[in-house]
Amino acid sequence: MKPELWYLIIGLLLVGVAVSGTLMKRLPLTPTMLYLGLGAVLGPVGLGLLIVDPLQSATLLEHAAEIAVIVSLFTTGLKLRVPLRDKLWFTPLRLAFVSMTITVGLVALIGVYALGLPLGAAILLGAVLAPTDPVLASDVQLESATDTDRLRFSITGEAGLNDGTAFPFVMLGLGLLGLHDLGEWGWRWFALDMVWAITGGLAIGAGGGLLVGKLVIYLRREHREGIGADEFLALGLIAFVYGVALLTHTYGFLAVLAAGLALRALERRHTGDTPAKEMMEVVSTGKKDELAAHPQKGAAHMAETLLGFNEQMERVLEVALVLLVGTMLTPQFANWRDLWFVPVLFLVVRPVAVLAGASGRHIGRVQRGLICWFGVRGIGSIYYLMYAVGHGVPAEMAARLVSLTLCVISVSVVVHGISAAPLMTWYRARGRARAG
Repeated sequence: MKPELWYLIIGLLLVGVAVSGTLMKRLPLTPTMLYLGLGAVLGPVGLGLLIVDPLQSATLLEHAAEIAVIVSLFTTGLKLRVPLRDKLWFTPLRLAFVSMTITVGLVALIGVYALGLPLGAAILLGAVLAPTDPVLASDVQLESATDTDRLRFSITGEAGLNDGTAFPFVMLGLGLLGLHDLGEWGWRWFALDMVWAITGGLAIGAGGGLLVGKLVIYLRREHREGIGADEFLALGLIAFVYGVALLTHTYGFLAVLAAGLALRALERRHTGDTPAKEMMEVVSTGKKDELAAHPQKGAAHMAETLLGFNEQMERVLEVALVLLVGTMLTPQFANWRDLWFVPVLFLVVRPVAVLAGASGRHIGRVQRGLICWFGVRGIGSIYYLMYAVGHGVPAEMAARLVSLTLCVISVSVVVHGISAAPLMTWYRARGRARAG
């Protein structure tokens, strides 16, 4: 396709995104659904202007999804302002570890006995589809750092954590396929891919976030240096902790999330007992240079500025990635014979995993029911899938995994997108009625 046409399509798309926000709120559609549809129109089943073969372009798609996920995870970390000792963390932690493990196991069973996959490929499919998505679940996630709603906090925390905790199962699946060294009796997998990679990634992210945050605050407060250019600070911190995590063979996704959480913890140390809403109002008004160098307000100003920039980056990357997913919806890579698997995943596997992993008195029945439904799948699954394909999964098996994953993501974009607004509106109205 000629470059001139690319400029035209990209320009119209971005302008359309900018001006269609109000219209989207009045329609039973979401921007993500439109991106997916436009990708299909531009792809081989439509105009044939954009052709992406996921098997041939696995490395490109892996890195594109990787960038989108790490930006989104840093944003998620900055939104999760609640201290780790707070009881609000109980549910997302259980969802990210217990429910996700149950999901992998159930999908693996279905993969072996109903889809005819070998055990390694079935576990790999479970690991690809188990994580909920921090990129596409924006309608049901925390609206800001001041939001402490238990439902939205649980969904946001789960999506942030399980994008890292799924990695050990990806490595296990690859190992059972002979594409990764698990060690005798799996000792290497447990010690390095499970224990070290998870704890190391969290430690590196937390340490890096605190180090960079304290340095920037000190330079701004004492020397009025390093003020402005917060977009470079956001991207630099993400790249720094992610790079260190990869070099030390730990999970970079968890490192980036922990870096965002560390900056929020640093902000809380400076703002103390100031109510969250009051703090946000203070840092959103006044001269930026004065706020950045203020002894008490500087940390909050930095956190909110980074959050604002990252949210914009997240939206741009969402457009690009969902568009690419739409172009891959071809008869070859979206075989609708596997469509039966999608309702089984969303209506059986997800509820069973949530009810088993998030039972108890820490969350209400209505909230638990909505969590059962809002298991949004998206860009994180694309990353893990392309990571596996790039590590040598046989072409025929890879094509089957691509087909299953694209079916799940496409249906998730549509059904979760359509249901998010009315269900969340009902949930908020119910909350106001109970409070009144």
